[in-house]
Amino acid sequence: MHIWVDADACPVVIKEILFRSAERTGLALTLVANQAIRVPKLANIRTLQVGSGFDVADDEIVKRAQAGDLVITADIPLASEVLAKGAMALNPRGELYSLDTIKARLTMRDFMETLRSSGIHSGGPDPLSQQDRKLFAQQLDTLVTRYLRQQK
Repeated sequence: MHIWVDADACPVVIKEILFRSAERTGLALTLVANQAIRVPKLANIRTLQVGSGFDVADDEIVKRAQAGDLVITADIPLASEVLAKGAMALNPRGELYSLDTIKARLTMRDFMETLRSSGIHSGGPDPLSQQDRKLFAQQLDTLVTRYLRQQK
């Protein structure tokens, strides 16, 4: 399992949880962004800086992610694309996307985009709460532990 992170929008606290997990487990962790990102100096943690532009980082993740990999993203279209490739997708609030739920999430995303483009402001997402952080860490631990057990 390789863990890919849509790092431009990933909260710092979530990156820190990912760094600790990668250090503890030795799993490969790659943060993909269009800007330089500081990461711990560990052989299994790296960054991949891509050019600027709309969805450049997302496209790179889709190109590189493989079945069984884990992608960390709040981007619904990106999650949909990696799920179609057989990868898993987890958002920074701890929600594990699935093929069963992603279509509904895409529909809601498109609906909210339509509202925003017509001038209706729906506000943004709530700030990341302590509960969100805890749920993310639990989901990550569950997925990583399951993978490591399967490897034994």
